[in-house]
Amino acid sequence: MLDTLKALADPSRLRLTAILQRGEFTVQELTRIMGMGQSRVSRHLKILMEAGVLDVKRQGTWGYYRISDSNRFFCSIRPAFEHELELLPERDADLAAVAQVLDQRRRRSLEFFDRHARQWDDLARTLLPLPEYTPQLLQQLPGDVTVLEIGIGTGGLLSELAARTPGVIGVDHSPAMLEEARRRLTEQGLSGVDLRLGEMTHLPLPDASVGCVVANMVLHHAADPAAVLSEMRRVLVRGGTLLLADLARHEREAAREQLADQWLGFEETELDGWLKQAGFVEVSIERIAAVAGQEVVLIVKAS
Repeated sequence: MLDTLKALADPSRLRLTAILQRGEFTVQELTRIMGMGQSRVSRHLKILMEAGVLDVKRQGTWGYYRISDSNRFFCSIRPAFEHELELLPERDADLAAVAQVLDQRRRRSLEFFDRHARQWDDLARTLLPLPEYTPQLLQQLPGDVTVLEIGIGTGGLLSELAARTPGVIGVDHSPAMLEEARRRLTEQGLSGVDLRLGEMTHLPLPDASVGCVVANMVLHHAADPAAVLSEMRRVLVRGGTLLLADLARHEREAAREQLADQWLGFEETELDGWLKQAGFVEVSIERIAAVAGQEVVLIVKAS
């Protein structure tokens, strides 16, 4: 307890803790948010980590700092502590800086997909080979519900969804990707799919409006995965189903630049934690094994 209180008894470390309540950030991002030098920020992070208030998630050569759940004392005081952190004098400026960093992540992704829309399918297949997992994903699709696919890319999954459900809505943040998807649907003679431009964290749908949300190889591009999962929960009807296919944790660092990946896959435990935090109750995760040269895929079903 004493180590925790000592670690938190500093204005800069209070700010750091408050910032990390809003997400996971690298040292470089934290220096921009706080307007401090890297050595100073790193020293404060080290003290908070030694006290068990923070831990770090390694993603290749990057490290994302986050609030730890290993310090039982800090966990017990956290609700009241979070309330007091909102009163810090730098809070408004820090929240604005957090929003700016997350927006920079989103804009980097958007610019990449707009630039590479026509080559995207070939790029993904060549640079990040995956086992065949689509049948396992589609077999869990509920019938007789409207389905929302988030991050449709070039629309490769839309025809499969349209063949199995009475209504399909597709959302993507890239106008170029939407145009490629629209072209594909026209070539396939499909006219009943509703395509919309929108962000994963601000879906262009009202609350409780769809029976199923599908996210196929999308979450590892998200600036804030936990916020995306909460937004998915918002648009789902009570008892609705989320189907998610994404990469298991891997070490292909080049995917950041070659494919605009924000995250090098996910651990099953962190996906489960984010989903429970977003309000999902039932969560199941299936691992699709990979052969040499491929990456493992996680199929997640949540309701």
